Amino acid sequence: MSRAAEEAAGFVIVRHPRARRTKLSFDPLTGRARLTLPPRAALDRALVWARGQQAWIDRQRERLPEARPFADGVAIPVDGRALTITWRPDAARLPRAEGHMLLIGGPAEHVGRRVEAWLRRHALAVLIDDTAYYADRAGVTVAGVTVGDPRGRWGSCAASGAIRYSWRLLLAPPEVRRATVAHEVAHRLHMDHSPAFHAAVARVFGRAPDVERAWLREHGAALHWYGRG
Repeated sequence: MSRAAEEAAGFVIVRHPRARRTKLSFDPLTGRARLTLPPRAALDRALVWARGQQAWIDRQRERLPEARPFADGVAIPVDGRALTITWRPDAARLPRAEGHMLLIGGPAEHVGRRVEAWLRRHALAVLIDDTAYYADRAGVTVAGVTVGDPRGRWGSCAASGAIRYSWRLLLAPPEVRRATVAHEVAHRLHMDHSPAFHAAVARVFGRAPDVERAWLREHGAALHWYGRG
């Protein structure tokens, strides 16, 4: 099915080779319903069934996080403190934190783009420092640190020692961000999720990061709604 046809149907349609039954799920990151079908399932019948679940879909949409665009007057959490985006026509184009404001000038229509670019740069600097700290605690080396905007994970560690994070960790509480960094650094000791790996995470972080992981499970989707709307 084409993208246009999917949008007309109101669902993301996926045929999965290992699916045993038709399944309806909801992605809080995109706000879209996903209809997964076995390879030979009848699409028309599946769509009829899925449309019958509209009340459930509506409830999921009602629970979506609030979109928070990067615009004048919007407060955003940055490394543990709230900064209100403040646009002034006479301010410098490059955003800068000043007290409780993220002050920015230049064309108003470009505020969102430049705020996100600033957040990405700031996130990279903070995450480089965090990674160096926990790598020293773990007694390991890291080949490099980069940031991106993945949907499915907050960090990844390659066998080469390169670590990549979501820049949106800067919007999470600092301890949540640091727990994620400790998790990725611990992969330099164990490239798996074995009991030995989790013991290494607790040793590197200083304790088991259960609270921080629970925060991400409950609130992580909301971080992806910053800059939208």
